[in-house]
Amino acid sequence: MKKLAFLLSIWASIAVANAQANWPQFRGEGSFGRGAGGTGLPDTWDENTNIAWKVPVPGLGWSSPIVWENQIFFTTVVSDGEVEPPKKGLYFGGDRPEPSNAQHHWKVLSYDFESGALLWEKELKSGAPASAVHVKNTYASETAVTDGKHVYVYFGYQGLYCLDMAGSVVWQKNWDPYKTRFGWGTSSSPVLHGDAVYIVNDNMEDKSYIAAFSKSNGKEIWRRTRDEPSNFSTPFIWENDQRTEIITTGVTKTRSYDLSGKLLWEFEGMSTICIPTPFAEDGLLYLGAGYVGDRLRINKPVYAIRAGASGDISLEKGERSSDYIVWRETDSSSYNPSHLLYKKRFYVLWDFGFLSCRDAVTGAEIYEKQRVNPRGRVAFTVSPWAYDDKIFCLSEDGDTYVFQAGNDFKLLKVNPLNEMCMASPAIVRGSLIIRSDKHLYRIKNHSLKEL
Repeated sequence: MKKLAFLLSIWASIAVANAQANWPQFRGEGSFGRGAGGTGLPDTWDENTNIAWKVPVPGLGWSSPIVWENQIFFTTVVSDGEVEPPKKGLYFGGDRPEPSNAQHHWKVLSYDFESGALLWEKELKSGAPASAVHVKNTYASETAVTDGKHVYVYFGYQGLYCLDMAGSVVWQKNWDPYKTRFGWGTSSSPVLHGDAVYIVNDNMEDKSYIAAFSKSNGKEIWRRTRDEPSNFSTPFIWENDQRTEIITTGVTKTRSYDLSGKLLWEFEGMSTICIPTPFAEDGLLYLGAGYVGDRLRINKPVYAIRAGASGDISLEKGERSSDYIVWRETDSSSYNPSHLLYKKRFYVLWDFGFLSCRDAVTGAEIYEKQRVNPRGRVAFTVSPWAYDDKIFCLSEDGDTYVFQAGNDFKLLKVNPLNEMCMASPAIVRGSLIIRSDKHLYRIKNHSLKEL
């Protein structure tokens, strides 16, 4: 028995290591936002400490970096004209009804993981933007996804592209831009499963849809219309013990589809803007949304859902659970950051600088909102991440607040970079890959290498 236990532990360690060898999509495999424990990941850094390398990046974009083997990929848009800098925090007045007249260049870049050297840069489109974006959004906010053979890039305004690992375009699907809510732009990233790439395009022109495209040639496999205004949440592929589902949060309804696009279940009762990305663990699906402008406390819910539902599973007013909804907690979701599940605890990082914690199985509150920075308000857009019994929260100011994971709220340290950050990091092979508004960083327990 001891020998069997030893072998099982070895196999488990190998599985964890392999799972963290790559970071193929937004928030990594499974959309968890977690790193593998015991892999020497850093918990302390600043501009000159534990920086393996730091390179300037062109243009502007809040898409997250992804990593496959020795390549780091992300998207950006470079303008030939003056660009209004993004403004931190939450505020009214960020709408920009008229797009820039300047020439813009939509690009994908690949960097070497070990050295930070630029491997290749591919321009996919150039021209003046046909639509505006919120001053805090960008034309490159969707995170690419890869299967190790190709990189799939989605610019919600204009199309879907497939590139090989050397940067050559294999196929592309283009379309005219749709009007988005308040002209804020788009941010929902593509996801992969099997032989298909899936996108959600929710907009304000009664043309919202979810669609599946062939990975090999870009042919549209199916498309389903959605009665939805603009949403910004990335869909989630839920492989549970009964079936595989595509989960989409929505203002009108949150929905589950099978891999052929058939509607499986749906419910009403979300926020009026949906951004956080769902995820699942131990048989439960977690999702929620919490637009800060919603005045009703019930409009910022978090749900835990078990597999096997069908039809309309909406809760009645005041209900907390049902046959398939294990728990619902109102006034409990962040607006921009996705949620985090780590060691049976469900963490919410609130945009205005608070952290809360619940029991992931029951929804019971472990600790209520606690101020991240005791000295004042701090804004957060980046989704939190976890490893080695620590919770990491990266502010828009570039400061990462490191907390002890567990039942007690305890701030351990603050790691400053002093650059605006709104892209969630990649966590691979003992390194953090962080994108700021000016640079790409590889952070590890290492000395600074100037490039």
